[in-house]
Amino acid sequence: MTEGTLPKPVRLRPATSGDQGAIRSLIYRARINPRGLDWRRFVLAVEDGGRLVGCGQLKPHKDGSRELASIAVEPAWRGQGIASMIIRERMLAGPPLWLVCRAELTPFYTRFGFRPVVPEEAAPAHFRRLLRFGRWLNRVSPPEHWVQVMVWAG
Repeated sequence: MTEGTLPKPVRLRPATSGDQGAIRSLIYRARINPRGLDWRRFVLAVEDGGRLVGCGQLKPHKDGSRELASIAVEPAWRGQGIASMIIRERMLAGPPLWLVCRAELTPFYTRFGFRPVVPEEAAPAHFRRLLRFGRWLNRVSPPEHWVQVMVWAG
């Protein structure tokens, strides 16, 4: 795994079956979508003592698309490049990669080459459904709940 600019006491490693509970716990604390959490798809950022401090997965969908998902970092470890390293490592799988995020995170993901998907654009079935849901949600909810569908095409 690429370690790049991770803080010195942190390294990336593939998840194991024993990590499922810690992954689930971090995802719930981060208040992101807890559906489809399968440890086999995760890469973890762990401190020297082995404690999980961040995670991310590549989630395959029935329509053949792949989603960069479940990017979460413990609050005390944020701002140190951990999420960026997880994203870059997951991007090694190659394009296209899709993601759904809070709209306020759009600038963060554009740094990696992701771009917002527009409604009239061709998209896999899973993400067409999410685009429709996002348009509805963004009309009926306050901005802090808005969502953005994005794609990295390489």
